[in-house]
Amino acid sequence: MTDIDLTAFLADGVTADDVPELGPLMAARGIVGTFISLFRGSDAEVLLRLLVLREIGQESEAPRWTPETLRRRFAYLDPVKLETVLKRLRDHDLLAFADDGLYHLSDLGRNAVAALGMLLQFSAEEDAELGFLTAQLAGLSATGNITPEALSHLLSKLNDLTWHFEEAIASGSEFRIVTARSRLKANGRWIERGTTLLRELLADPEVDFEIARVAQRIGLAQSRLARVDAAFQRALNKIETQRVTLGGSGISSSDVAAWLRQQDASRLAELVVGALDASPAPALLAGGHELLDRAEAALSGQNQQTALDTSLPAAENTPPSIAPEHEDLRLLEHFGARLGKLQTAVPLQQMIGGGGFAPASYRLSLLALLADGEDASPADGPIGAFMRLPLTVSFSDRLIEVNEDEIALITAGEVCPTLSPSPAPDAEQ
Repeated sequence: MTDIDLTAFLADGVTADDVPELGPLMAARGIVGTFISLFRGSDAEVLLRLLVLREIGQESEAPRWTPETLRRRFAYLDPVKLETVLKRLRDHDLLAFADDGLYHLSDLGRNAVAALGMLLQFSAEEDAELGFLTAQLAGLSATGNITPEALSHLLSKLNDLTWHFEEAIASGSEFRIVTARSRLKANGRWIERGTTLLRELLADPEVDFEIARVAQRIGLAQSRLARVDAAFQRALNKIETQRVTLGGSGISSSDVAAWLRQQDASRLAELVVGALDASPAPALLAGGHELLDRAEAALSGQNQQTALDTSLPAAENTPPSIAPEHEDLRLLEHFGARLGKLQTAVPLQQMIGGGGFAPASYRLSLLALLADGEDASPADGPIGAFMRLPLTVSFSDRLIEVNEDEIALITAGEVCPTLSPSPAPDAEQ
């Protein structure tokens, strides 16, 4: 790669030596030049170079090719275009032509093929960026070449995911929350593998301070992501309480919104035709009798007398004191008493059923609140006592059929009593 003159791109009086961030890039001009030559040109030219380079690199048993073998292998390509591609790959040290007249990949070419292979593998998966970054860290950690820069890429991705999930919750949109929750689930295994890598990294007493600092920040970001699922559940429970059912059809407003989202623009335009009409002018709604009544009242002066009458009302005795209204927590207390008597794990649908959909939905929201832990509860009162129950509530993403007591489907889960530690033996015994 020839010398690069950056004078035209730098501010007046600044040289390339004054920008330390350019140092690593200038030192790796060979590798940078390799990728520049590989990806320079039209899309068709780039795809053709990648095709030839990958096919040559995939032959591991016989890594050397004669020109005639290459022409037979790429018989579906134009011979002139193939020779042009081979010449460009040779000129930029991606492909080597040995003294024995055989083609083979250079070291730079093989590294480029390996990097592209990893990127193509992850591109087929949902949210592949986190998987690629985690795999890259695993490789660097195995070879002992992990750097703060590589860790910063992972930290940036985790913070971006956290921002995306928090924005979905703040939007209050059921569809955005469900989509974000599925994205969190898809990234779950990469978050777990990243946690394992960080534990191994921080367990080394000789780890660099900057690496340890970034690793600790990654741990905090992963902890925030681990708590997001509970926030998703709370938001969905809140939306559930606000969902409207269309008569006795069993169709909710969420079902209607989901159906509308599946329609194209032309179908939505057909639905709107005739459904939205301009409202008539209010004056046209008034008949002769209504107009006569209004005119009579205006002419008699009743409106002016009413407006001018500002006298205070007559004095009255103070009404007897009425007890202030308070929230009815009988269902909460009764449900808490039932939970307090649990001795073994009970499926979720058995605990919340009874009394119809509204009481069951209320009990499910209480269990979701209980799953947040005692730290989210007030200090005193019935709700605080409920939150301190020695119980563990677990939810899953699976739905099971109920088909009774106005409940069709429910999230699978269970309520399990927490085993309290056995009391310490008396010191006098």
